[in-house]
Amino acid sequence: MQTRAPLLVGRDAELTELTRALSGTRAGRGGSAFLVGEAGIGKSRLAAMTTGRAFDSGMRVLRGRGSTIGPMVPFRPLTEALLSLFRGGEPFDDNELGPYRPVLGRLIPEWGAGAPPQPVSLVVLAEAVLRLLSVAGRGRGCLLVLEDLHDADAETLAVVEYLTDNLDLQPIMLLATIRGEPGAALDLARASEQRRTGALLELRRLDRAQVRAMAASCLEVAGGEVADEVVQRLWVDSAGNPFIVEELLHGMVNNGLLVPSGDGWQVVGQLRTEVPAAVVRSIANRTDRLGPQGRMLLSVAAVLGHRFPLSVVRKVADIDDRGLLSHLHAGVAAQLVTPDEPAPDWYAFRHPLTAEALLSQLTPIDRAELSSKAADAVMELHPALPGHWCQLVATLRLDAGEDAAAGRLFAEAGRRALRDGAAGSAITLLDKAHRLLTRKLDTGIRADILESLLPALAEAGHFERAFQLAGKLADLDGDGLDARRRAALHTRLAKVAYLAGRPTDGAEQVAAARALLGSNAADEDTAPVDVVAAYLELDTPRPDRLTRAEELARRAVAAAERSEQPVVACEAWELLGIIAREHDITRAMDCLEKAKQLGEKHQLPMQRAYAMMRLAGIDWLSTSDIGSLERARQEALRIGAITMAYNADAIIALHTVLGGDFDLAAERIAACSESATRLQLSSIVRYALMAKATLAAHQGRRREMDDALAEFRQWGGERSQELPLSFGLARVFCALLEENRELADRELAQALTLEAENPTTFHLAGRHGLDLLLGVLEGRFDWAQHRQVTATPAGGMRWNRHFTELAGAVLYGREGKAEQAECAMAAAQQVGGAFPMARNLGLRLVAESAHADGWGDPVTWLRNAEEYFHRNGVTGTASACRALLRQVGVSVQQRRVGAEQVPSALRSVGVTVREYDVFRLLVERLGNKAIANRLHISPRTVEKHVASLIAKTQQPDREALSSYASAILAP
Repeated sequence: MQTRAPLLVGRDAELTELTRALSGTRAGRGGSAFLVGEAGIGKSRLAAMTTGRAFDSGMRVLRGRGSTIGPMVPFRPLTEALLSLFRGGEPFDDNELGPYRPVLGRLIPEWGAGAPPQPVSLVVLAEAVLRLLSVAGRGRGCLLVLEDLHDADAETLAVVEYLTDNLDLQPIMLLATIRGEPGAALDLARASEQRRTGALLELRRLDRAQVRAMAASCLEVAGGEVADEVVQRLWVDSAGNPFIVEELLHGMVNNGLLVPSGDGWQVVGQLRTEVPAAVVRSIANRTDRLGPQGRMLLSVAAVLGHRFPLSVVRKVADIDDRGLLSHLHAGVAAQLVTPDEPAPDWYAFRHPLTAEALLSQLTPIDRAELSSKAADAVMELHPALPGHWCQLVATLRLDAGEDAAAGRLFAEAGRRALRDGAAGSAITLLDKAHRLLTRKLDTGIRADILESLLPALAEAGHFERAFQLAGKLADLDGDGLDARRRAALHTRLAKVAYLAGRPTDGAEQVAAARALLGSNAADEDTAPVDVVAAYLELDTPRPDRLTRAEELARRAVAAAERSEQPVVACEAWELLGIIAREHDITRAMDCLEKAKQLGEKHQLPMQRAYAMMRLAGIDWLSTSDIGSLERARQEALRIGAITMAYNADAIIALHTVLGGDFDLAAERIAACSESATRLQLSSIVRYALMAKATLAAHQGRRREMDDALAEFRQWGGERSQELPLSFGLARVFCALLEENRELADRELAQALTLEAENPTTFHLAGRHGLDLLLGVLEGRFDWAQHRQVTATPAGGMRWNRHFTELAGAVLYGREGKAEQAECAMAAAQQVGGAFPMARNLGLRLVAESAHADGWGDPVTWLRNAEEYFHRNGVTGTASACRALLRQVGVSVQQRRVGAEQVPSALRSVGVTVREYDVFRLLVERLGNKAIANRLHISPRTVEKHVASLIAKTQQPDREALSSYASAILAP
């Protein structure tokens, strides 16, 4: 491993501009450039790279640096730079300087030796420096590099300003680095940019991909070999600052958390980062400039976390508003803190590690004291501790050593998180409470924690751990806990069993709860049991499961409404909506509307939002209109339900794919995937990757599809509900666009098998639409299957309805009912208008049957489909459309585009687009007849193309050509 990345990452645009400026300088067109950015952003690295290029091109290079160490020395950066002119031993003729040579004695001591000091204006001195640089750069160019110009004296800045204004038509380039903090140097750079006498290049932080590239450079491996968790930790903790990335990575290696092995670098144990000593020193230097009170204010802020409210800082520090804002503005200027835009009273540290660096400078006693004072201040300002305040105070109490108070607050924060649908956060908080309070709890509090922790673990999918904790129920049974509380815990465990797919265990827990409650139990106790029992019935394979589940859900609704349990009532109405969706979409929407209204009436924002999202999903599936989804997304954002909002983003991204706006779809998928990956929302990441694979498949890009599906599997896709969709929406369509009907049939059969083995709540995998069409075209299905599919609510969803209408058209055509067939085809075209790719694929699929049976206008359909697929670069399907047109005796416009898809190695030897189509199929070792059927050409034509390919690629035979094709087309 290298301590510093040998490659410059993320600065290509800036380096290109600087290189262009160097070329201009050597040609006599000088200028200036200012590299501006925060500490550690890479200004010096970029300046060094530019210096190296200047050296390589033969330019003279002079370098100096500003400094705050020691007393202020006038003109220090310039003096250091000019003295470097004489250290290299290169000859330099100073006779041309004439009267300006003595003036430069102020900067070059040996030129001023023996002469009495004379007062010289800064303008004359600046002109003298300009003359000297001009002579030094004559015929070769001169680069003057001044680093840390923000630490330079006013006199140096005056000379720099003069140079900047007068470098045009001189063989001189000035390159300066400036920290992005308010000051005279930054003002000079901005003024120069405004006057167009200099370029100001602001260096931005690295994005996630660039952090990966930088880590790979340090570790001397390919980017894909850096573990995702390493990249995630570096990206989050460094905030994209290159210096901190290197320091953190160095710390991981030194601490044995990242070790080399035969398979690359491996993570050992739990990956964590520590604040690097270099970062601590850098932050300490900047905080020292703020004075004792400013440093104290930032220490209080650090105790509060990465984000901090000014109201609490002011109260703890006991300072007035003017003093607070004065110190705060100084912190902003020092690039330590920044306003937290959404909340006017909140600020945040610019780097996640800044707070930790400040805390590392506090003694344990000082930190505990500040934490206790901060907790008291928050409770005084916000007695009820609403929202995030509860967790903040819990953390402060823990840092203050007040474990019991911290534990109770963590338990309350965990219960609130669970009510808000944040299961992962709830688990973390409740775990902390459990660890802090286990030895000090009475039976009631232990039951409270279990009652909250069990459903939280279930919602997060940690079923085994939930069942392990459930073993503590026996301990509570012997500790005198009343029957109602024990029954409630058994009910919670029954819900865990349902979510884990263990209906037998769930039924046992329901029975235990009912036994504890007895036959005369109150509604408030029976309603939650009935809801869980209804969910379990829904999963139990028996003829009357729907009837029994609906009966229990209705009983739960009635009991919940009598006992005023709106949360339970919402869950029951949602369950009734799920049940009704199996046979009646309208009824399902009525039930979900009731759940939504209950949420509104009883101010249950999370329950209301879930009902809205379910309704919006039904609306989208039915109409392909995302208006409801957009509104549900906005509502989720309004109440802070981020996970729900990202779920909507993922669905909207898939909608955009199906709608054929592929460029916008790629943007939406990338944005959703990045956000979900950062938050580790696995289900949403999987859905986004499925959409990404679908996007590639619908453009006929198999390699991109396979890459997306490989990443999909890494996120647990093989065990997910999205798996059937990855076949039915991606693999099947890719095969169809490749004109490989056999493969499409196999992929679709796999999708249906997966859906049967692992029932999914998604309905677009093919069972209710595409499978029917392909089965009808192949003669496997008739009107019986058509009626069976179209009678289901899923068969009426717009995406599926497009294919069922096409299937009906084909069946009518076979019966000689041309008018009905054309009406069904018109309906299919109207429904399919929302899905351009599927609509045109449908035209291509149905045209053959329509021509054979003598109905419709297959020629026009094929022309339209050919135009669409040709325009979108799907050559296989476009070629098939042209072949079918020729078969029916229609002249076809010859298409010669698509050469850009032929690899350069093949283009260079003259391989044509048509030969390349054959070349791709040789990978599968297909015979001439199979290739001819796939491409809709004659076997004789295939034979000619193969012979031509063997000759052009200089392969000895067909087998060698097939192996060559596999190598050329390998991912």
